[in-house]
Amino acid sequence: MRVALLLLALMSVTDAREQQPKCPAQTSLFGAALQSLESAWLRSAENTRCWSFAVKDTDGEETVNMNAVRLNSGHMLPSVGLGVYKSASGGECYQAVLSALKLGYRHIDTAQIYGNEADVGRAVADSGLPRDQVFITTKMWTSNWGFDKAAAGIRQSLAELGTPYVDLFLLHAPGDPATRADTWRALEEAVREGLIRSIGVSNFGVPHLLKLAETASVKPAVNQIELHPWQQRPDVVAHCRAEGIVLEAYSPLAKAQKLGDPVVRQVAERLGVTPAQVLLRWSLQKGFVPLPKSNSPDRQRSNLDVFRFELGAEDMATLDGLESGLVTGWDPIANNPV
Repeated sequence: MRVALLLLALMSVTDAREQQPKCPAQTSLFGAALQSLESAWLRSAENTRCWSFAVKDTDGEETVNMNAVRLNSGHMLPSVGLGVYKSASGGECYQAVLSALKLGYRHIDTAQIYGNEADVGRAVADSGLPRDQVFITTKMWTSNWGFDKAAAGIRQSLAELGTPYVDLFLLHAPGDPATRADTWRALEEAVREGLIRSIGVSNFGVPHLLKLAETASVKPAVNQIELHPWQQRPDVVAHCRAEGIVLEAYSPLAKAQKLGDPVVRQVAERLGVTPAQVLLRWSLQKGFVPLPKSNSPDRQRSNLDVFRFELGAEDMATLDGLESGLVTGWDPIANNPV
């Protein structure tokens, strides 16, 4: 374990210009023995699809340690993203994204229905960061379903975002079963055209995923669903893990409804962190990719500062015990037809 920790400490990406985070070549400092250990670690990282890398804020003053997971498409997904749901189009969303990128976020999650794709694109462009250093996700709204409408919707999102490609494009919900397969086919075609790098779904339950698999040529890389200690979706989580589909957690803070929970507060106080950090750390240790939303630079910074501590097994079990089936917003998993 000590050797593994030493290796992890030594391995970081120092060239921020690389397209995807990866482990740099090992120097000859420790010779053949250490190279052998490194090879074993790389095999382990590949199996778990979990990697560590480092980014600097846009002033180059502070390094933020970040993890990433490898999607089944081969691309790397930074393991904490900024959600912009209900970030008002115009100044609010633009400033939130610009602030997050300055602080070290490299993963922004938007959607057609949010009405702020243009603000996200403008902030990414104005950040000064190369496009390939920022992972952008957007989602296809159900009004754009059907092959032709979806193909046009993809191009409209690219125009709004001001980018030649999107890193991840999701179906926002299971939607209409009659047009779901053709809509997915439009995403697959856009991948072949180089307009999208990875495709996935959001708010899909196990029956929806099984139905999609009957016609899909490309397996979803991601399923983005509401996940937090009060809504754990064990059936969906187990299925996605078995199929190699990464789970993204939206509303990982339960829309701030549970930040005052005494169990969470007790863990936070003992560890010297915030309740929000406890919930985000729980999500990470579950293997999820949380997407906290905040327009405040201070809270954005705090939400990103979740790689310096861990929750013990007892704390994780205690938080697991909070399951109550809480849904803080909509529930297409339960309400959309298969």
